[in-house]
Amino acid sequence: MRAVGLKRYLPIEHEESFLDVELEKPKPVGRDLLVKVMAVSVNPVDTKQRAPKDDVEEEPRVLGWDASGIVEAVGEDCIDFRVGDEVYYAGSITRSGSYSEYQLVDERIVGQKPRTLDFAKAAALPLTTITAWEGLFERLAIDPAQREQNKDKHLLIIGGAGGVGSIAIQLAKWAGLKVTATASREETSTWVRKLGADAVVNHHHSLEEQLSEEVDYIFCLSNTDQHWDAMATIIKPQGKICSIVENKDPLDLNVLKSKSATFVWEFMFTRAMYETSDMRKQQELLNQVSHLIEEGHLQTTLTETLHPIEAKTIKQAHQMVESGSMIGKVVVDGF
Repeated sequence: MRAVGLKRYLPIEHEESFLDVELEKPKPVGRDLLVKVMAVSVNPVDTKQRAPKDDVEEEPRVLGWDASGIVEAVGEDCIDFRVGDEVYYAGSITRSGSYSEYQLVDERIVGQKPRTLDFAKAAALPLTTITAWEGLFERLAIDPAQREQNKDKHLLIIGGAGGVGSIAIQLAKWAGLKVTATASREETSTWVRKLGADAVVNHHHSLEEQLSEEVDYIFCLSNTDQHWDAMATIIKPQGKICSIVENKDPLDLNVLKSKSATFVWEFMFTRAMYETSDMRKQQELLNQVSHLIEEGHLQTTLTETLHPIEAKTIKQAHQMVESGSMIGKVVVDGF
């Protein structure tokens, strides 16, 4: 099968940062699905995994953790999917990725693709949707069923125009919250307002000075170190902070003590990486999101589409993500 892989970890501009390769088509066993990949999305985790280092792979390594496609075959223990089903998923960081014609993925982290979306629009969603859903409704413990009570709750999303922020704004508004999102450019401010943000502040300026009140929840999607002190100041007593961005410097948790405030990490690969007992929750949430999209409550966050899936276009997509100026998501579709 055709795939896009790497053997060395090189700057994206290097001619061998990605290679077009031929690999053996895998066979599903157990609860694995063999999916014929129709479209893939590129996320910051892809660029971090490819970041330059001295490691050399004996066999080409295939990256990619967002895909949509068609079930080609199923393992003997599969119970949720059949051959021909259209699916979308984010896969596991411990397994071979989605930059390939066919991919194996555990059915417990796979959802039924929204019927109203094509493969490219669907591929833009899984990783960011799982991250946003888990961050809001599990780590921050916001109950989306309590929409009336949530109207009195205020959420700050730091980094609102990126992939996770773009879906988090929509999910938070569906759950009834007041949402303030950060954006620093006119086009990103317009984008987050279009998605439903009630207010916009600039994360390059003092958040404390721009916000008129403390907030109940903070979802940090950009530079935890930079915003740590500000978050500690603007979180309400007994409020909750969740971040998806690893810190470089030690975080002083003492600044949260007097407020009895909560800080928690969100890493959407945790369930698949450790095969947790509740791993199937990712399938369930992806299926629920499919229904929300089909009912018009949510929209895809796709903003750029490249074609076809090959080393050249994967390189281009990585360059776009690494630029730090992406709005929404970039997808590469079709072999």
